[in-house]
Amino acid sequence: MPLIRRHLLITGRVQGVCFRYYTRQTALKSGVTGWVRNLPDGRVEALIEGEEQGVTATLTWCRSGPELARVDRIVIEEQAVTGEFGTFSIR
Repeated sequence: MPLIRRHLLITGRVQGVCFRYYTRQTALKSGVTGWVRNLPDGRVEALIEGEEQGVTATLTWCRSGPELARVDRIVIEEQAVTGEFGTFSIR
């Protein structure tokens, strides 16, 4: 199955609600690599790479996030696969 890569900018109440932790857990279960981090402006940024099914599962989870989160908007950018990551990390 071909690999895909998506860059996400997630807006809403996404900091201080364990969003990064649960994104990492979901990504690891989905078998994808990349990273997630908080941005100074209150958004969360993520880069997800792997098989389409795993990337889609992680992206679907990010649309709602953990129980205390509120996702208002996600900007998704398709990028070229690089294969540079060995796991999914929190930055």
